Amino acid sequence: VSTAVLNTPVSFTVPMPGLENARDFTLRSVDGATGLYALEATSGTPARLFLADVAVFVPGYNPPIPAAALEALELEEGEAPQVLVVLNHSPKATTVNLMAPIVLNTATRRCSQLVLDGREYPLRADLNSL
Repeated sequence: VSTAVLNTPVSFTVPMPGLENARDFTLRSVDGATGLYALEATSGTPARLFLADVAVFVPGYNPPIPAAALEALELEEGEAPQVLVVLNHSPKATTVNLMAPIVLNTATRRCSQLVLDGREYPLRADLNSL
């Protein structure tokens, strides 16, 4: 299980789709919810997303991470990024986006949102069925 992040500035190597004007964010732990974070834009377009640590919420999820993404994160040889997924809550269900995980180098605080190909990674996977 990943180490907790309390209130950490992070920057995206490339802006997230739909948030092209925001690169700098704060990743904040949600009190009382291990592995749940709020990602809040600190510049550009105001935005807040809720993220779930896959090690806590989707432990079997192990998406392929391209070498170029690992290089952009400035990971050392053998280091693995923390993998987070966007969480969406509605009255009917809580879903996670397995098609576009966010990978984070916790040492450099650089992150990237990947967009995975294929149908095995749904855009809205019901969290209760994972």
